[in-house]
Amino acid sequence: MSIPPGTLPPPGLSSLGDFTSEGLILLDLPGSDPSSLIQTLSQALQREQRIPDLLPFYHAALNREFLCSTANGAGLAFPHARIASLEHISFALGRCPKPVAWGSPGAPLVRLIFLLAVPATSSTEYLLLISALARAGTNRALLDKLLTVADAPAALRLLKETRVQAPRPAGG
Repeated sequence: MSIPPGTLPPPGLSSLGDFTSEGLILLDLPGSDPSSLIQTLSQALQREQRIPDLLPFYHAALNREFLCSTANGAGLAFPHARIASLEHISFALGRCPKPVAWGSPGAPLVRLIFLLAVPATSSTEYLLLISALARAGTNRALLDKLLTVADAPAALRLLKETRVQAPRPAGG
């Protein structure tokens, strides 16, 4: 069962694959710096009609990244932007052929980039998604598969196998 983009997962579990699509998975991401990689992923989000306007989203994501890097030590980066005109939360996934320094010299090297497009009012959904992505970043087997998977359909299948834990009801 696929969850419509922008809706909270039902009680229990949903998957990371519910927040993306094959057209948002770029496994040979061109570029050698964060700004060009974010631009290419932003273009994919616009092409797949996940964001209404490329430039405001791209600038918001880039400005957010310059304020504080979203790279982690596992070779992942999670740039994101909150935009009032967005209706649904989603992400584009890019894989770099070679590690890219994410920021200033000495910054962490990154091969997988998850660019999140977040409606300004979707705090709960954003926290669910980013926490699931962070947990996925600790799963070495999953990361190895994402780094070697042959095509976008196979990558999407992996993401559909990666669960997002829905929040527990208060007092439960």
